[in-house]
Amino acid sequence: MLILKPAQGLGLWQRAMLAQVHGNDPDLTTRQMAILLTIYLEPPPHTVRDLAAHLSVTKPVITRALDTMGILGLVARRRDERDRRNVLIQRTVRGAEYLQRLGDLIARQASEVH
Repeated sequence: MLILKPAQGLGLWQRAMLAQVHGNDPDLTTRQMAILLTIYLEPPPHTVRDLAAHLSVTKPVITRALDTMGILGLVARRRDERDRRNVLIQRTVRGAEYLQRLGDLIARQASEVH
């Protein structure tokens, strides 16, 4: 298990973010990334209401982030057939590929930590 000192952790984060900025993938805000990781790493279903509660933000904050991530193809939305008031947030192939590349990038950067 790799145990990092605070400065090493920050350095890893900086290198990973710089590598992502220099890559071809879209840049996401910290909030958008937190939402995306929640959608992909925690079991569904995901709704705007649930995401807002989980991240302690308002529903409009989640909606704006989902609008951007939807345009990028990282998530999709569909009406819940069981309760038409709810909109379910769905994973996409493009979103999964995006996070796979990010995970690979972070793993590469972590392997260089001394």
